[in-house]
Amino acid sequence: MQNIIRISMDILGGITGVYILLIFIRILLTWFSGARYGKPYDILCAATDPYLNWFRRFSFLQTRVFDLSPIAALAVLSLVNNIFTTLGRYGRITLGFILALVLSALWSAASFILGFFILILVLRLFAYLTNRNIYGTFWRIIDTISQPVLYRINRIIFRNRLVNYLTGLLVSLGVLVILRIGLGIVLNRVLALLISLPL
Repeated sequence: MQNIIRISMDILGGITGVYILLIFIRILLTWFSGARYGKPYDILCAATDPYLNWFRRFSFLQTRVFDLSPIAALAVLSLVNNIFTTLGRYGRITLGFILALVLSALWSAASFILGFFILILVLRLFAYLTNRNIYGTFWRIIDTISQPVLYRINRIIFRNRLVNYLTGLLVSLGVLVILRIGLGIVLNRVLALLISLPL
């Protein structure tokens, strides 16, 4: 019986993992407004929009510049995925498991945000190195998102020293990548410790 539960949880974990990927693709495609992708895009929208629209109802997730509802939607789905995969792996729920679940959900949201900003800075670096026309709508959105991150990280690292834009961009990108990898390693160890608690 326990093996059936574990297999079922593994299957559900796999399904939610695929759905997370589909939602992430759907979110990325919204950055390119006006583009038409045909029937596969319509199927993707039909599969993901009802779930995403449920989170768009909450006004506190909407600001003038950002729509945070996709992040909330991914965080909730990631939490559900973590429940399934952990139950599939260990087959039981303990206090340590619940604490690990909460910590894992918080990390899912934080790692998504870090990954998002890493992607934004990579796009900005690409535009800088290839001398793209940065006055288009897409690049203005990228700049609006990247500038506050660049400013805060460079202020922490360089204090009041002036650095050129490329150096600031590379340092900020490096800090975010190191933070994402380092926190991921630490969190995995803490999660393993919490899950091993006998309570």
